[in-house]
Amino acid sequence: MEFILDFGKILLATCRDVLPIIALITGFQLFVLRQPIPHLGRLVVGGIYVVIGLALFLAGLEKALFPLGKIMATQLSDPAFIYGADAIVLQADWKAYGWVYLFAAMIGFATTIAEPSLIAVAYKANEVSAGTISQWGLRLTVAFGVAFGISLGTFRIITGTPLYLYILIGYMIVIVQTLFAPKSIIPLAYDSGGVTTSTVTVPLVAALGLGLSATVPGRNPALDGFGLIAFASLCPIITVMGYAQFMHWLSQRKKKSTEKKDAL
Repeated sequence: MEFILDFGKILLATCRDVLPIIALITGFQLFVLRQPIPHLGRLVVGGIYVVIGLALFLAGLEKALFPLGKIMATQLSDPAFIYGADAIVLQADWKAYGWVYLFAAMIGFATTIAEPSLIAVAYKANEVSAGTISQWGLRLTVAFGVAFGISLGTFRIITGTPLYLYILIGYMIVIVQTLFAPKSIIPLAYDSGGVTTSTVTVPLVAALGLGLSATVPGRNPALDGFGLIAFASLCPIITVMGYAQFMHWLSQRKKKSTEKKDAL
């Protein structure tokens, strides 16, 4: 009964949030474009599905994903688990949190592979490139980037180092890569960084950061708990352009080798 009441509240809030979007699209269609709404019945049914799906998703976040990420982070970073039951810890030792780094990398990889937004982008990239860009190749490259980024972000939380240093250095690398990467891959690389921070990745990653910062000695969730999503957006840009640069270098090397053999 409690769940039904909670879900009813979430459903009403979702309807309130979606209403401006419906009003905007309907207003443009009727008063700016001055065209009737095509397939009205099908659109109404689809809109109902969207609202119910969003409400169920938000309920799932509240009941499962947020608590799961926080519980795992709390358990893995518990001083009793890291240092032993009798240990007195005043300052975190970053070398003792190996399980946290591994879990962060694995959760980043797994959630990115399952990310619907990335699947859609990979499908379209494969379609417009006539198969040159592999769907699984792009998804795996982005997933490895997110895995490294979230693991690096947990290292930042544990050590307490400033977030801006990582972001500054990261985007300096991106700028340098942009100058030398194949031009056809640059827009896709930038988009790949954005689509990773969507429905599956964000809830678990945010809960992981908040849970970790609440457990590690000397950390403040308000100051250190956020920022992991920035790493999840930045590092895939680096890995996608790096992968493209490596493949371009490899193809050029093969081409030169073939030309050299033909010349002989």
